[in-house]
Amino acid sequence: MNKIFSLLALVLLLPISAAYGHGLGMETVPLNIKDKKISITTQIIPTEFSDTGQKQIVMTVSDSIASKNIDAVLQISLYHRGIEVFSNTFATTNGILRIDVNPTDDSEIKISGLKEKNSWIETENSKIQISGPILKSGGLYRFDVKIKSLESEQLENQIFSTYITSTTSHYFDEQGIEGTPVKFSVKSYYEEVSSFDYSPDTNSITLLMPFEWTEQNISHTQFVHVEIHFPKQFSDFMVPSYSGTVNGIELFKSGVTIDDYSVENERIVHFLLSQDTLRYLKQAQKAAGVENPKDMKFELKVGQKIVFPVIAMTKGEALQVDMSWEPEIIESGKNTKFIFTFRDGKTGELLRNTTYEFVILQNGQELYKKSSNAQIGGDYVDYTFTESQRGQTTIQFNNLRGTGQSTEFTISVVPEFGPLLMLVLGVAIATTLVFRKNLLFGSAYR
Repeated sequence: MNKIFSLLALVLLLPISAAYGHGLGMETVPLNIKDKKISITTQIIPTEFSDTGQKQIVMTVSDSIASKNIDAVLQISLYHRGIEVFSNTFATTNGILRIDVNPTDDSEIKISGLKEKNSWIETENSKIQISGPILKSGGLYRFDVKIKSLESEQLENQIFSTYITSTTSHYFDEQGIEGTPVKFSVKSYYEEVSSFDYSPDTNSITLLMPFEWTEQNISHTQFVHVEIHFPKQFSDFMVPSYSGTVNGIELFKSGVTIDDYSVENERIVHFLLSQDTLRYLKQAQKAAGVENPKDMKFELKVGQKIVFPVIAMTKGEALQVDMSWEPEIIESGKNTKFIFTFRDGKTGELLRNTTYEFVILQNGQELYKKSSNAQIGGDYVDYTFTESQRGQTTIQFNNLRGTGQSTEFTISVVPEFGPLLMLVLGVAIATTLVFRKNLLFGSAYR
């Protein structure tokens, strides 16, 4: 019994670090210009790349102190993969610049609309339109902006850059260890993936993505985020944990995360590299003799050990559940102790007096249910699975704190003395990722 409370105390005291970052599709740049504090928000619409549909570039100029939009004349240069797409001068209308984009196979960029005082401007009867080889692919776009005037006042040397990602999805057909067809997909919130390979010999995935390892680029990059999707039926790769590398450098545990709930019948493995991680990777490559690294080569390898606690969030990330269990291998016929704590999803603070429903499900059928109150913010449940209760199992936490919110974990129960590789299948995250919402959906996804 003392061991039980020691484990619970360890989970209760374990610090949960928060991660913060920018979002995708837009970025807001704050600027001090003379006596004004302004912000300029740049967007590419839609945020996820598509070959069809309406596309727009939108810039909004606002006075942060007066909380109102203000007009400006902006000289804008757009770059993609180091190549200038266009460069021209535009004027806002009521603080907003909207450019309708029509990607075509033409070799030249064409701008149409109304031009006043050498600046393209939108009016009630005339929209600004750009057609040609623009926004024809996803990935990273850089806007270099020179503010030529603000509220009709001429300005000098007011220049900034902003980086926007158009999210891309890629699809790959591979073969498993037994030659079974497997469909993988990769979603990148940074740059387009240039190659992908699953090796059945090593049971590992490698993918390549362009990346500029200069300090200037890293300083503008809050996060690099890539998702790998594959079907849960692909048992060869449904393992308890993974390890990841970038250009041969081992990543920290927080850099590789499992999500079994966001997409039905799919597992998602997330690579998430913070700005500090990028600088660490650059230094590690330099120490290994690589002075000028090129691109990012990701490798995802199967792991054999779970690191507790595993974490799941409720919808909207209001509540967080941390769970561990012993023994680590869950076998039928042997008692399993599930130990869990409840935390504030935003701050990580322990939530005392949390009411909850603990439910064990297999094949949609309820095996066990307990309703209780975790007075100290944590609790535990003992359960012994029978010989017939083997295989994939769901642990649900329902109606947390009487709010109706819930989350769940997916585990696997093996026969007594079953093989070690039949460990826990991983943590399922309810509706949202383990990452904080403001990690994923802030102002600009890099």
